[in-house]
Amino acid sequence: MTAEMEARVAQRKQEQARGRVVVEARRRRVRAPFSLRCGALLVDYTLAVSISAFATLLARTLGGSISLTGEATLGIGYLLSLGALLLNFLVLPVFTGTTVGKWATGLRIERHSGEPLGFGHATLRHTLGYLVSLLTFGFGFLLAAFDAEGRALHDRIAGTVVVRDLGGERPRMR
Repeated sequence: MTAEMEARVAQRKQEQARGRVVVEARRRRVRAPFSLRCGALLVDYTLAVSISAFATLLARTLGGSISLTGEATLGIGYLLSLGALLLNFLVLPVFTGTTVGKWATGLRIERHSGEPLGFGHATLRHTLGYLVSLLTFGFGFLLAAFDAEGRALHDRIAGTVVVRDLGGERPRMR
C-alpha cells in the first residue's frame, strides 16, 4: 500500500468518525420548546434591565441629574448593564453554549451540525441575527414556534440550533 493510499484510508476513517459524532449528537438532543426559549430570553433581559433599573434608583437617591454623583452612578450602571449583556450573549455562549437564561431553562445553543458554538457563530447570532429578527417586527423570533427544527431567523442566519438534552442534563463548561 502506498503512502498516498494510506493517507486516503486515514482521511476516510476520520470523516467517518466525525460523522458518527455528529449523528450521536443529533440523537441526544431534542428541539427546544418555544415556551422555554421565551422563558430563557425573559431571564436574560430581566438580568440586564434589573441592573439598569437598580442604577437608576440609586442615582435618583443620590440626586439624579442635579448631582455629579447621581450622573456617575447612572453611567456606571449603564456600563455594568452593557458588560452583563456582552458577557451573557457573547462570552458565555462561546465557552458553555448557554446564556444565563438558557442555562436556567436547561437549553443549549450549538451549531446545526452538532459542533460546539464558536465565537463567530455566537457573535453573528446575537448581533446581526437578533437585529434582523427584531426588524421583522419580532416574526424572526416567532419563526421558532412554527419551524419543524425549532430554528428562529437568527438561528438560520448563524447556522445554529437551540436544543434540550434528553435526560435533562445541564450544560457544562467545556
